[in-house]
Amino acid sequence: MIANPSLKYRPFPTIPLSNRQWPSRVLTHAPQWCSVDLRDGNQALAVPMNVSQKLELFDALVKCGFKQIEVGFPAASNTEYDFIRQLIEEDRIPSDVAIQVLVQAREDLIERTVESLIGAKHVIIHLYNSTSPAQRKIVFGKSKAEIVKMAEDGTRWILERVPRLVGAKVQLEYSPESFSATEVEFSLEICHAVMALWKPTPERRIILNLPNTVEVAMPNVYADQIEWFITHLKNRESAVISLHTHNDRGTGTASTELGLLAGADRVEGTLFGNGERTGNLDIINVAMNLYMHGIQPELDFSRINDLITIYERCTGMTVPARHPYAGELVFTAFSGSHQDAIKKGLAEWSQLTTICRTEPAHAIKQGLATHDAGAHWQVPYLTIDPNDLGREYREVIRVNSQSGKGGVAYLLENEFGIHLPKELQRKFGPLANDLVDKLGREVSGQELKEMFWKEYVDCSEPWQLQDFAVESKAGVTRCTASLRHAGKELTLHGEGNGPIAAFVQALSQHSARPVEVSHYSEHSLGTGAAAQAIAYIQLNGRTFGVGVDTSIELASIKAVLGALNRM
Repeated sequence: MIANPSLKYRPFPTIPLSNRQWPSRVLTHAPQWCSVDLRDGNQALAVPMNVSQKLELFDALVKCGFKQIEVGFPAASNTEYDFIRQLIEEDRIPSDVAIQVLVQAREDLIERTVESLIGAKHVIIHLYNSTSPAQRKIVFGKSKAEIVKMAEDGTRWILERVPRLVGAKVQLEYSPESFSATEVEFSLEICHAVMALWKPTPERRIILNLPNTVEVAMPNVYADQIEWFITHLKNRESAVISLHTHNDRGTGTASTELGLLAGADRVEGTLFGNGERTGNLDIINVAMNLYMHGIQPELDFSRINDLITIYERCTGMTVPARHPYAGELVFTAFSGSHQDAIKKGLAEWSQLTTICRTEPAHAIKQGLATHDAGAHWQVPYLTIDPNDLGREYREVIRVNSQSGKGGVAYLLENEFGIHLPKELQRKFGPLANDLVDKLGREVSGQELKEMFWKEYVDCSEPWQLQDFAVESKAGVTRCTASLRHAGKELTLHGEGNGPIAAFVQALSQHSARPVEVSHYSEHSLGTGAAAQAIAYIQLNGRTFGVGVDTSIELASIKAVLGALNRM
C-alpha cells in the first residue's frame, strides 16, 4: 500500500441532488425479484454448471417463489442454448414464471438468442452495453453518440425479431451496464433513446436495469443516482426500475436497500451472493431483512438447509459459516452471557406463545401481540426465529471454552432433558469450562453429559449404597440403609418425615458433623414405565450430588450420597 493513496485514487463525485427524498422513506413491501444464479452466478464459477445441475437449481428457484429467472446467455455456448431449449420443449417453466436471457447489442448474438426462445410463453430479453467513461474510452474507443447507437441498434434488432416469438409475452430489459460509474445524465439519455424505439406503455412496461456493476462509491451515492434517474425519467409509469448490485465494497445489500428507498421496483441477485469478484447481491439477505421487519418478502426460504445443499451441489461453492441467515453458526452462541440471554429469551418466547394461543384478548391488551394474536418476536441476539428457516433451536447454543453456565445448562436440557437447578448451573458451569478449555475445542452435548455424570452422578467413594428400605407409620418414616464406607459394611437407622429426612438423620448420627439438605428437586428423564428419575440434592448449602434411578426414592438417596462423597 502506498503512503498517500490520493496520489493514485480519487473519490467518486457526488450526485447533484439537493432535495433527496430517500432518507426519510420506509420500505413497506417486497420488490419484484429476479434470480440471476443461472447466468451471472454461473459465469462466475470456475467450472460452470452442466445442464442437469442448472435444471436442479432452476427447479429450486421456482420452489422458492421466483417469478423471474435469468436462465442464461444462449448465444455464449451450446450448453446455455441447449438448457433453455430443454426448459421450453419439456414444458418445465410454470405459467407464472418468466425466463430472462442476456444478450449484447450485436445482431448475430440477438439472432441466436431469439431463436433459443421460440415456444416460450413469457420472456424477458435483457439487452446491455457498457456506458462508463472508462469503458467508452478503453474498451470500445467510441463516443457517447456511438454508444447510444449501439443500444438503439440492439433494440431495433430485437424489435425486428419479436414477431417470431408467436404467442409469447415479450419484455425488454435494458441495462446501461456500468451505470454506477456512468454520468447519470448519459445513463438517462441512452435509456430514453431505447424507450423511444421500444415505445413502452403502463401495460407493457420496459425494465430499466441500473446496475451497480462495480461498487465505486458508498451506498448513499448509489441511492442518489437512482433517485436522480427516476426523478428525471420521462414516462416513468411505463418503466420498471431494476437494481443489480455487486459487492466490491462489501455493501451490496445496503446499496440495494437504499436503492429501493430511492424508488426502484425490482431487484436482481443470486442465492448466497455468488458472482464475479466479491459477488452479486445475496437476494436472501434483502428478503430476510424485509421479513424480520414484518414484511412478507414473497420468497420462501423456510427450508434453507435443503436450499444450501442444492446450491453447494450444483455450483461447487460453499456457504460460509458466518453467512447472514444461512451460515452454520449464525444462530449459534459461544459466549456465556449471550447463551444465558438466548436461553432466557427462548423461555419467555415459549410463555408468550402459550398466552397468545390460550388468552388472545389478554395478550392484545398487554401489548404482547397484534390483533391476530401473534406474539411479537423479541429474543436477545436472534433477529428472527431460526425455526422460520427450518433451523432447530438445538443449533442455537454450542459449548466451548468461552461458554458459560447458560449455554451448558441449555445444551443439557435440550438434548437430554436434564434441568439443572440454578445454583447447580452456577457450580457446574465453571467446572465444565475448565474441562473444555483443557480440550481446546468445542464439545458435543454427549461429551458435556459425560462430564456432568463423572462429576456428580458417578461419585461412589467413600460412600456406597448397598440396600435401602423404608416403612412409614403414623406420619413417621423409618429407614434402614446398608452402606459401605471406606471398605467397611455399615447399617444405619434413621427416622423423619420422609425417606430423605430419615436417611439424612441416620447419616448425621454417624457423622462427626451435621448433615442438612438445603436444596432438593427432581424430575423424570424420558417417558414410559422404564423412564429414569434424576434427583438434585445440596447438602449444608454447599455441595451438590445427583442421583439417577428408575425409583425416585433411590435416585434421591443416591444424590445424598453423591453430595456427601463430594464434600
